Amino acid sequence: MEVFNLTPSDPSTFILMGIPGLELAHIWISIPFATFYIISLLGNFTLLFVVGKEQTLHKPMYLLLCMLAITDIGMSTSVVPKALCIFWFKLKGITVGGCLTQMFFLHAVSMMQSAILVTMAFDRYVAICDPLRYITILTNARIAKLGLVGLIRAVLLVLPTPLLLSGQPFCAKHIIPHTYCEYIAVAKISCGDITINRMYGLVIALLVIGFDLTLIVLSYGLIMMAVFRISSKKSCQKALNTCTAHICVMLTSYTPFLFSNMTHRFGQGIAPHVHIILANLYFLIPPMLNPIIYGVKLKELRDKMGKYTCRM
Repeated sequence: MEVFNLTPSDPSTFILMGIPGLELAHIWISIPFATFYIISLLGNFTLLFVVGKEQTLHKPMYLLLCMLAITDIGMSTSVVPKALCIFWFKLKGITVGGCLTQMFFLHAVSMMQSAILVTMAFDRYVAICDPLRYITILTNARIAKLGLVGLIRAVLLVLPTPLLLSGQPFCAKHIIPHTYCEYIAVAKISCGDITINRMYGLVIALLVIGFDLTLIVLSYGLIMMAVFRISSKKSCQKALNTCTAHICVMLTSYTPFLFSNMTHRFGQGIAPHVHIILANLYFLIPPMLNPIIYGVKLKELRDKMGKYTCRM
C-alpha cells in the first residue's frame, strides 16, 4: 500500500488532497463526477463525429462548435481523471512538473474556449446583421485562422503562470488542498512572496474575461436590435432560436468560472470545500451541457444526430 501513501517530504512531489473536510464523502462525490464526465465525452465526441461525417455541416458555425467541443474535452480531461484517482484510489501524488503542466494546460484551454465564444458571437452577428456578406467574411479558412489566434493568445498569456511559480520556493509539506493544480492554490503553498503571482493572475483574468465579455455583450446587443427589426416572424424566431443556444452556452461557461474565481480570491468567509466544488463544476457542467444545448436548439444538427442515433 506504500504507493497510496506518498509522503509530503518528497521535494519533487505535491499532494492533492481532493476536497478537504469531505474525505469520507469522496466515493459518493465521485459518482456525479464520473457520470458528468462520461456524458460530456459521449456528447462532444458524438458532435465531432456527426459534423465530421456530414458535408452539409462543414460550415463556419459548426467548425466553431467542433473547436468548442475539443476545448470541452480538454478542460474536463485535464481535471476529472486525476480527481477520480484521488477519490477512488487515494492516488494523491503529482510531480511538480506534472502539476505545472496541468495548470498551464487547463488555464490555456479555458482561455482558448473564451476566445472561441467571442468568435461565435461575431459569427452570429455577421450572420444576422450582414447576411449577404456572411459567406465572404466568415469562411472556414478564416475561422481556422481566428482559432489559431485564440490559441496563440492563450499560450502567451498563460505561459508566465507556471514559469513564475517554478521559481518559487515551496514549503516542506507540499500539500495542495484541491483536486487539481489551481494557480492560486499552488501559489499559496509557496514560502516566498507571491504578490506578483497574485497580481498577474488577477489582471489576466479581469482583462481577458472583461475584454471577451464586452465583445460578446456588444455583439448580442447589436444582434437583438437587428432581430427585432426583422419583419418576418418566422425569420425572427429562427434567429432568436440560434442566438438562444449560444447565450445558454455562454451563461453555462462564464457563470461558474466567474463565481468560482471571485469566491476563491475574495470569499474568505466561504468554507474551502465550497470553493473546490465550485471550481470543479466549471470543468464538469459546461462540457456536459454544451453539446446537449446545441443538439436540442439547432435543428440541422439535431436532425443529423438523430439520423446516426437511429442507425445504432
